[in-house]
Amino acid sequence: MESRDGGSMPASPLPYSYAALPDDAEAAVVGRGRRKGPLLAVILLAAATVLLAVAALAGVRLADQLPAGGVIMSGQPTVVMDITTSRGPDFGVSEKRSGVAGGMLGVDAGSNAFPWSNAMLQWQRTGFHFQPEKNWMNDPNGPVYYKGWYHLFYQYNPDGAIWGNKIAWGHAVSRDLLRWSHLPIAMFPDQWYDINGAWSGSATVLPNGRMVMLYTGSTNASVQVQCLAFPSDPSDPLLTNWTKYEGNPVLYPPPHVGEKDFRDPTTAWYDGSDGMWRIVIGSKDNRHAGMAMTYKTKNFIDFELIPGVLHRVPATGMWECIDLYPVGSARGIDMTEAVAAASNGRGGEVLHVMKESSDDDRHDYYALGRYDAVTNKWTPLDDEADVGIVLRYDWGKFYASKTFYDPAKKRRVLWGWVGETDSERADVAKGWASLQSIPRTVVLDTKTGNNLIQWPVVEVETLRTNSTNLGSVTIDQGSVLPMSLRHATQLDIEASFHLNPLDVAATKEADVGYNCSTSGGAAGRGALGPFGLLVLADARRHGGDTEQTAVYFYVSRGLDGGLRTHFCHDESRSSRANDIVKRVVGNDVPVLDGEALSIRVLVDHSIVESFAQGGRSAVTSRVYPTEAIYANAGVYLFNNATGARVTASSLVVHEMDSSYNQNQAEMASL
Repeated sequence: MESRDGGSMPASPLPYSYAALPDDAEAAVVGRGRRKGPLLAVILLAAATVLLAVAALAGVRLADQLPAGGVIMSGQPTVVMDITTSRGPDFGVSEKRSGVAGGMLGVDAGSNAFPWSNAMLQWQRTGFHFQPEKNWMNDPNGPVYYKGWYHLFYQYNPDGAIWGNKIAWGHAVSRDLLRWSHLPIAMFPDQWYDINGAWSGSATVLPNGRMVMLYTGSTNASVQVQCLAFPSDPSDPLLTNWTKYEGNPVLYPPPHVGEKDFRDPTTAWYDGSDGMWRIVIGSKDNRHAGMAMTYKTKNFIDFELIPGVLHRVPATGMWECIDLYPVGSARGIDMTEAVAAASNGRGGEVLHVMKESSDDDRHDYYALGRYDAVTNKWTPLDDEADVGIVLRYDWGKFYASKTFYDPAKKRRVLWGWVGETDSERADVAKGWASLQSIPRTVVLDTKTGNNLIQWPVVEVETLRTNSTNLGSVTIDQGSVLPMSLRHATQLDIEASFHLNPLDVAATKEADVGYNCSTSGGAAGRGALGPFGLLVLADARRHGGDTEQTAVYFYVSRGLDGGLRTHFCHDESRSSRANDIVKRVVGNDVPVLDGEALSIRVLVDHSIVESFAQGGRSAVTSRVYPTEAIYANAGVYLFNNATGARVTASSLVVHEMDSSYNQNQAEMASL
């Protein structure tokens, strides 16, 4: 395949699961206050001592300029798209536009928008993360295990690569949460009660094996109501066809709640004390406090609002995609089972997670607490770490998440929407937008007692192919060490680091106030950091202004002499493109006495997902390199600390196969 920019394309087919874009598919564009082994065998080059510096990012002209205004796909009628306005809030949901709300990425860029080539855009499609075959996707909906199949529904625009007011429910099935088969759209917005969108919802499997689905409909007047749907053929394990209840909607906003502040019902659980099912719906009050309300029902048609609120936190705004579930130390717990155990005095040390997706800043916050079914109250363990204030599932790009209990493997599994941070122009040109995170198991961190552990589902390891064990590697101050890898765009990296204890002891000066987001990123040097990995880095050279995404630790000493560890992603040099979001993201991560600093990094083309300290902290980045792609992508170890040597006591890099998702026709042929 040739690229019109004259750049290089691999001569042989690449081992990725997506189909390349047609040659003619390259688009031309026309007209919160409280939020607080041995090294020598695997190193290609000798260690090069460099100082990482913040580089000015310059755009490189690689293709015809994409002017502003709309998009024409070759051979198609001219369609002028408005790519300058916000998407979502006017209809009563959070911002659904790629880039940043407010600045509206791509708008100000105008004629300076980066000239993406067809080869660059093709490379961005992932190999083992879930995404539809084309078009826009956002929230994961109704994940469930049913008759031997994992089902994932998701918010989907069947008409294009941007969000619209006719959002439907996409649908896919899998045996292992990785290899998916795309099925027909499950639900269209085709009734007065959901004509402006069939929005997020949840699945509940009843004791008799039947299933019900509750979802939010946006009516012809843009009022948010709750609707009921069920499988047309419950014996069909693929749940291909769905029927909407003829009496929809089953729930309207209560009097004290705004018509556009009532959405995203949870999975229901059964309470044997009164023989009724319960669901939770998120909202906010007239003082901008986020809140969760509980409803009960016997038949999923007639609902009663339980007096009072389940929980409320001032100044946190609208709570979208609420979630409430029990957590223990070793396995997942079904909510119905947890409630029954508690009512019989067998609740033990089970805690309950309450999570909200903040409409204010589009992050997913959670807190640990206790749920009292009798009083209909959830109470945080720590008022200072309440919902919407401190803890987040992920410190990067991750939103509108949803968990489900997997009865087949007795685990709690978490999905999250990972949106784009490029411009809508680029999304329309490539024909798709958004990913789902790798599904993660969720358990309580019993060592700290005050946070969750998230970890990629064990099935991810079945995609590992070639593995390189680098053994123990020591990195001097200001050094970068390249790794010898065959491919570097689909990886699963496991690493553990130790700072030289003598160097740590010699560092007396306090380093207070460090924050990933306001720091100088991987180029901001301190005595004890930053150090870690450079992924999707230019394999031909390093330093200067070359593309790289840094995944790193930074250790600081406080005024009391104690050490504090920060885990961060630096996206600032991830791409030469000038019309994408590039940030430094991350947060503190608890490190207990005797623990190494450990990370696991999943690299899959335009997404980097990292987990620190066994999953105590997670960070997700969308990155769009223009040069560090295909065979030019590499991985480096780096240590930019000024006062300490770092040893990677273990370092294993697994190349990852693709999941080779199928469409319905391909599935039927098997």
